[in-house]
Amino acid sequence: MSTLTAPRPSRVVVESSIAPRRRQKPSVLATAVLLLGAIYCLVPVLWVVIASTKTNSELFTTFTFAPGTGLLDNLADLFSYGGGQFGVWAANSVLYAGGGAVLSTLVSTMAGYALAKYEFPGRQVWFYAILAGVLLPGITLAIPQYLLMTKVGLAGTHLSVLLPCLISPFGIFLARVYAASAIPSEMMEAARIDGAGDVKIFTSVALPMMVPGMVTIFLLQFVGIWNNFLLPFIMLSDERMYPLTVGLYTLLSKGSGTPSLYSLAIIGAAVSIIPLIAMMLVLQRYWRLDLVSGGLKG
Repeated sequence: MSTLTAPRPSRVVVESSIAPRRRQKPSVLATAVLLLGAIYCLVPVLWVVIASTKTNSELFTTFTFAPGTGLLDNLADLFSYGGGQFGVWAANSVLYAGGGAVLSTLVSTMAGYALAKYEFPGRQVWFYAILAGVLLPGITLAIPQYLLMTKVGLAGTHLSVLLPCLISPFGIFLARVYAASAIPSEMMEAARIDGAGDVKIFTSVALPMMVPGMVTIFLLQFVGIWNNFLLPFIMLSDERMYPLTVGLYTLLSKGSGTPSLYSLAIIGAAVSIIPLIAMMLVLQRYWRLDLVSGGLKG
């Protein structure tokens, strides 16, 4: 019997050694596609960084990806333009993106938690309405929002940019999905038995469990508001209230008559990327730590 069963293990070994080779081909193809996508996304960023080091003459006469010699001069000109107007635009962007992302995250968290953990009439209708809001592009809402802000007398103010950012259908959707999976209903019932009210349960039980989801919502909202151009472009008429996106657009549009402003617009775009990169790196790190700690606690 031992002589008859001896060849079988070798056949299994041969098949198992061939199987990984077959599975390697799709992974190599997927890696190649991802690398091409990364190159496609990073090449424009690389061009902006390199172009920001060039003087006006080097910008139009040297090789595209050859570094220039005017980085420090461009930085000095950028922060001195218009008596420090770039700094004002940057502060406005921090106000719109930071304040709007924090408030939007809180609103999304509370709405998503209520939709996930409470039974009330019309809950599914509200949820489907939020899903419909996810499908609507922001450009279709900009004009109605402007007309609404004009009616209430807020057009041209900081609130005209902040208020439309508070409601994020996608953020509410993410919060609802995360709350449904991360918060055990048994724990909420135990808190109710101990005498905790709904507010206490939300702040002491649900909110700590939703921190990873809140960080994700905040990150998406911050990046979206920071890069938003159409809404502040429509709402604002005073240059002192412009965010970086609209301010750099005005520099670029004036560059046709004053070519020296092209360099300022390019290095301004490069500088405006730095907060986004820092935000992505820092929050992504804490998000992973929260996920790991949450898994260990569970």
